[in-house]
Amino acid sequence: MPSPSSSSRPSSPASSRPSRPIDHHARATEIVAGLSVADKAALGTGASFWYTVGLSDVDVRPVMLTDGPHGIRKQGGSADALGLNDSVPAVCFPPAVGMASTFDADLIERVGDALGVECIAERVGVLLGPGVNIKRSPLGGRNFEYLSEDPYLTGRIGAALVRGVQRHGIGTSVKHFAVNNQEHERLRVSADVDERPLHEIYLRAFEHIVGAAQPWTVMASYNRINGVYATENHWLLTETLRDRWGFDGLVVSDWMAVDDRVAALAAGLDLEMPSSGDRGPGAVRAAAADDARTAAALEAAACRVVELALAAADNAVDGATYDHEAHHRLAREVARRCPVLLKNDPVGGHGPVLPLSRSTSVAVIGEFARTPRYQGGGSSKINPFRLDTALDEMRALAATDRVTFAPGFALGATDSDGDTVDGDMVDEAVAAARQADVAVVFLGLGDDDESEGFDRADWTLPAPQLDLLRRVIEANPRTAVVLSNGGVVDLDEVDEAPAVLEGWLLGQAGGGAIADILYGLVDPSGRLAETIPLRLEDSPAFLDFPGEQLHVRYGEGVFVGYRWYDARRLPVRYPFGHGLSYTTIEFDDISVAEKNDGLHVGVTVSNTGERPGRAIAQVYIGLDKSVVARPPRELKAVGIADLEPGEHRRLDIEIARSELAYWDRVVDGWVVEGGEYQVQVGASSRDIRLTAGVAVAGDERTVPISASSTLGEVLDHPTAGPALRSRIASTMGVDDLDPTILMMVSSFPIGRIAPMLGFDETALDDLLA
Repeated sequence: MPSPSSSSRPSSPASSRPSRPIDHHARATEIVAGLSVADKAALGTGASFWYTVGLSDVDVRPVMLTDGPHGIRKQGGSADALGLNDSVPAVCFPPAVGMASTFDADLIERVGDALGVECIAERVGVLLGPGVNIKRSPLGGRNFEYLSEDPYLTGRIGAALVRGVQRHGIGTSVKHFAVNNQEHERLRVSADVDERPLHEIYLRAFEHIVGAAQPWTVMASYNRINGVYATENHWLLTETLRDRWGFDGLVVSDWMAVDDRVAALAAGLDLEMPSSGDRGPGAVRAAAADDARTAAALEAAACRVVELALAAADNAVDGATYDHEAHHRLAREVARRCPVLLKNDPVGGHGPVLPLSRSTSVAVIGEFARTPRYQGGGSSKINPFRLDTALDEMRALAATDRVTFAPGFALGATDSDGDTVDGDMVDEAVAAARQADVAVVFLGLGDDDESEGFDRADWTLPAPQLDLLRRVIEANPRTAVVLSNGGVVDLDEVDEAPAVLEGWLLGQAGGGAIADILYGLVDPSGRLAETIPLRLEDSPAFLDFPGEQLHVRYGEGVFVGYRWYDARRLPVRYPFGHGLSYTTIEFDDISVAEKNDGLHVGVTVSNTGERPGRAIAQVYIGLDKSVVARPPRELKAVGIADLEPGEHRRLDIEIARSELAYWDRVVDGWVVEGGEYQVQVGASSRDIRLTAGVAVAGDERTVPISASSTLGEVLDHPTAGPALRSRIASTMGVDDLDPTILMMVSSFPIGRIAPMLGFDETALDDLLA
């Protein structure tokens, strides 16, 4: 990916590399060794809603943790989780649904830079984010706050945000760990998921972020995983996160996620948030007095809390400020890269509807044009210090008096029977459309439709909006639709318009970004980070979401998102990775070479159109013949180049060998399978332009054998196999078993079939040893 421009990169007040919590381990260990059990237990529970406990006698200061992740939600006055009290004015960047559609990790790292600077100014120690849970269903109520249906894209964008924030000595909290993919019964539901999808889909982004960016904290989620609360899950928090991945930071609970504080401490949860009064600390004190293991776990957890406090204090800068307007300009730059041009068809021999000319008369229709929907509801809701509207920004770009406006509907209107629809408003909008060269209709979902705390009941746009659109198209066929929504919506009727721009939620500068794209000041370069299906019933989790009787079965396995649609060859409305441009981009001359550490892919991208544009080369990997069920292709790399008309550029793209691995349940780890891999470069998962094969040597895979192993597994073992064949030859007088008989009996456990092969128990034990 291209290096980020330094021209608009915010600078940190910090003059040198900031310290990390682990840098303070020795001092923290010394401090904790001198504390009482009561003080150690107190450190493990919040002092209040947003602060950790401070110990003034040993100069351990409280740390403020604040909601993010696309801005700072620092509440003033009495704090609460529901956002009933206003938060301080801050910069509202595009939420995750928009950020991911940029496919540009370097750009999002600059957002992290800006957020880190803002946190220093606001004396925030840890920004709670990013949210990297996979979008399993289009109905997920918090999808706007998550990045993608794909773990590769999620991991890269998430790691970039973490790096940007933490560069300034501010911690992040990667959340929600783990398998928190719905809001329905989120505090009690058990996500029942098999090992392969657990590792390959739902943990993989977390694993990448921990390895690539070492977040200061990871937030344990509300839900159960295969029956065990995430906050009490030793396998998740200790065996996987710490022992397998090497995480050296602090594990914090989601707010009010702890059911049993002692069990959570034993599992590896360091900090319970917010304060639970003396309930949590009291239970820990009692348990530590009677159990040495609890006392040792308490010592380790208290040490991590102190490490965090020391790092936050060490990196604090008194009197720090930041340039609000510069950050607003960055928010607009990022928002320009988020919208996805889904379609842009010619109408009546006049060419595509978009981009607009300054001299074109435009009827802007829809309340969202002047009352923007720019973020989702719940704990991530930012109080923006400024808010641009598309209507104002379009009027600023267009020639004088070339833009008219009609609201068309009132926000919150949901019925098509006339009860909540103002017929005069509709008539006014239709008349405006009829008199203009082009109609631009702003449609979307309201604040009450998408929020933390509940999932969507359906995915349709309000009926009054669709009725309005139908009448506008009848009045003016040259109609473009701009959508504002945090999760995918049913586009069956929207697609009747010749041009559709999926605007997602774009933050406080989204109005200007939309105007810039509509008038062609920038090329639309967003790409879908999630598939838009034809029908909700086609989606992978349709029959299992949101579960029943406090269990949700992840029955689609590893076939999430485009993996599902591509494997089943289901038609979709718009595929993962799709996004049109005002210019034309071509891909040529693919080359693939295996390296010890992975694959090197080369491809030439060219702008063959008449406007500047952005090439986003999506690199997918597939293996047709595999020992496990795999989708036809999986995204494993992205290359980006901004090109002037006629410009060509060679992209050199690296794919780590680990990206080729699948999770092997037998060996309990990642395995790269040998074979002929297909490397595919394209503009979406359904628009593959180039393909090349490459032979990849597999990992040595030695499966432990026992009496319960099958005859076939023992014969395949590099040591036991030859010994068994020799034994068969000597005891049965044959060189090998007849192939047909071998096929018949190869699935029998060796312990059961050994007598037939001339083995007694002692001989079998010798063979297996």
